Amino acid sequence: MEKKGQHGTYDSLLTSHPVLCIIALCVIFIAIDPFHISPIGGREFKPVKHEVAPYKQVMENWPRDNLSRLGHHGKLEFVDQVFGPESLEFDSLGRGPYTGLADGRVVRWMGDSTGWETFSVATSKWSEKICARGVDSTTSKQWKHEKLCGRPLGLRFDKENGNLYIADAYYGLLVVGPEGGVATPLATHVEGKPILFANDLDIHRNGSIFFTDTSKRYDRANHFFILLEGESTGRLLRYDPPTKTTHIVLDGLAFPNGIQLSKDQSFLLFTETTNCRLVKYWLEGSKTGEVEVVADLPGFPDNVRMNEKGEFWVAIDCCRTPVQEVLTNNPWIKSIYFRLPIPMKLLAKAMGMRMYTVISRFNDDGNKVLEVLEDRQGKVMKLVSEVREVQGKLWIGTVAHNHIATLPYPLAVN
Repeated sequence: MEKKGQHGTYDSLLTSHPVLCIIALCVIFIAIDPFHISPIGGREFKPVKHEVAPYKQVMENWPRDNLSRLGHHGKLEFVDQVFGPESLEFDSLGRGPYTGLADGRVVRWMGDSTGWETFSVATSKWSEKICARGVDSTTSKQWKHEKLCGRPLGLRFDKENGNLYIADAYYGLLVVGPEGGVATPLATHVEGKPILFANDLDIHRNGSIFFTDTSKRYDRANHFFILLEGESTGRLLRYDPPTKTTHIVLDGLAFPNGIQLSKDQSFLLFTETTNCRLVKYWLEGSKTGEVEVVADLPGFPDNVRMNEKGEFWVAIDCCRTPVQEVLTNNPWIKSIYFRLPIPMKLLAKAMGMRMYTVISRFNDDGNKVLEVLEDRQGKVMKLVSEVREVQGKLWIGTVAHNHIATLPYPLAVN
């Protein structure tokens, strides 16, 4: 009897099950992505399951602002004068705001007669020719220049001496004196390895500076892949000025982002953007060193800032979706989905993602929502990074847009 050869077997499969063969070839093509045409093309993409509270549980319990009061009462400020104003700060003389821009500068507002002036840059290599792109600074055109020009994110003044501390995504923890100029690096490495993505900071009364390092794998220009993978290599760090040393406080965090000490400094709060939550780390008392999740959030939090009462404002890019939860719990589906040769915007739209701004005020323990303000239509802010409550006004920053938003606060009761 004549034996059927290997080629004959393949021919039989092709003729008997052509549709299945085509599907199999398509799956193989997508998995290999030889031409790097998917959103993750050419990258070592390792999605993992991560800790995030159930979507239904969070959304059913989260208070909503059905009047979208931020959108209706908010005001656009400094349109096309500031580019990606991530963090907002005011000095001890009340001047400001100061803010870090996507072109690498820290600038400050000097009033209508003077306008905005450059206060500081991260490096002496900064030049207007290479770094300044105006309104294009918040687009992908700037990304390839960020490592040289710097990207200042979190800002904090030391009210005692007037020094401004800066978390720069590429240059690490920096400081600049009250007169401004080129900033001085304080922490660029920890345990002999570079700090890849410094994000936000706060200053303890003993002089220590707590700051977040968002990932050991991805820098700011590639931050979206931290969210896509669900990787948790981020850290909470502490810089000690007397010894000029940097220490790891917490490791294994999923996109640690904003950070804020409590009024009595017995604890600090930080946000985990990937896990959509607000986390407490105890610095004093019987719980010293313990970590608690104090709030599960409806979207992706950025910075957290305290008002004069000791309450906390959290900036949230809202909202999570049920499809996102499916991908989070099934990394293998995520691995296939984001290898489809389809633009990321369309893949996100298919997941039901339509981002808008939510800002939330929490009590002084950080575990109870006191107020929620939304801008569901993106009238004043589609993506938000920070909220500062200063002298009867909320100042709202964004890493993505070319303006600042303000809102009189407290809002008048109709």
